[in-house]
Amino acid sequence: MPQRSPLDLPEGDPFGPHNLPYGVFTAPHAPHLRKIGVRYGNHVLDVGAAAAATASPHAEPLGADTLNPLMAAGRPVWQAVRAEVLDWLTDPAHRSTIEPLMHPLPTVALHLPFEVADYADFYASEHHATNTGRIFRPGGEALTPNWKHMPIGYHGRAGTILVSGTPIVRPQGQHLPPADTSAPHASSPTPVFGPSLRLDFEAEVAFVVGAPSTVNTPVPLSGFHDHVFGVCLLNDWSARDIQAWEYRPLGPFLGKSFATSLAAWVTPLDALAAARTGPPARDVPPLPYLDDSAAEPGGLDLRLEVALNGHTISRPPFSAMYWTAAQQLAHLTVNGASLRTGDLFASGTVSGPRPDELGCLLELTWGGRDPLRLPDGARTFLEDGDEVTVTAWAPGPQGTRIGLGEVTGQVVPATP
Repeated sequence: MPQRSPLDLPEGDPFGPHNLPYGVFTAPHAPHLRKIGVRYGNHVLDVGAAAAATASPHAEPLGADTLNPLMAAGRPVWQAVRAEVLDWLTDPAHRSTIEPLMHPLPTVALHLPFEVADYADFYASEHHATNTGRIFRPGGEALTPNWKHMPIGYHGRAGTILVSGTPIVRPQGQHLPPADTSAPHASSPTPVFGPSLRLDFEAEVAFVVGAPSTVNTPVPLSGFHDHVFGVCLLNDWSARDIQAWEYRPLGPFLGKSFATSLAAWVTPLDALAAARTGPPARDVPPLPYLDDSAAEPGGLDLRLEVALNGHTISRPPFSAMYWTAAQQLAHLTVNGASLRTGDLFASGTVSGPRPDELGCLLELTWGGRDPLRLPDGARTFLEDGDEVTVTAWAPGPQGTRIGLGEVTGQVVPATP
């Protein structure tokens, strides 16, 4: 039986011609030579080699060892390159040239696809924010007074963004002994130092900035597509005990900055056109710079799935997010802050209204009160050896599915 060509995909493959996500890989014969690749089915096309072989006008950015030059080139180039890659993969005239440039996915090593400039993490799910408020502030208002007036966010640490598959070392820091974690603001609590005992994941969606902006020039809602190159899945690991002790008055710091896992594949924004959807109804009118009532739908119908050690524990719907990515970008820049190529901003934990749609263990176990029952034992928070994998898909054109590259990480013991 003749071997199937990597260009002949089974019908319905979520990484087919409507998707074409970008990544950076190394092949076994050249482990130190990073190249830009496009995933097609279960193979990776070396687009730098394809551009050279076809005399592409975009050979220079496609021949780089990171996505940054392509991302910086702007939307007209992104669209031209996407059309070119689609032609290489689907036009029979290119088959003899392109086939030898396809690498089986299991044989390559994947790397962080771009150099991260700045990293901001938002808090855009009303369901997550409400649940978190009830857990951390029992008896008080679940949402803070500003929450429905602006997308709440904080700046993270770009240097500890890790490509999917990188082991996650359990962080150490100050936290209260287990008996005191329910009252971190007692009059005279005494912290201890050691490995986090309440390590958690957060299933999120991240947006990658391509085209930069100039300082003191806010990006309006209508400028979102001109600046955002693509979308990735992200896991913003969280040490809940360190976070609970440190977060007042300035918010997340060491409880978040030790590791953030990012998928190896960046799905172009244009691949998600069929997944556009309206956000949930807002019961507080946003200020004019955030008012998207007359704009094109800013939400995305992404269906996430979270697995712990191979067992599905949640299916968070991204369509339930209160604040959209366009609103987050507008708010991020409204004070005059500029964008740089490689900036990354994440949605915050994706949670829906149902118990099986919650995007972190803090919510799934209600702060550790209600253990999660799994075939390999109960969990309140993550144990050493646990592996968390987040996958997602979105509706594509003509009834197809668009797959997002998974983000996965396994917890390893704290460094002595």
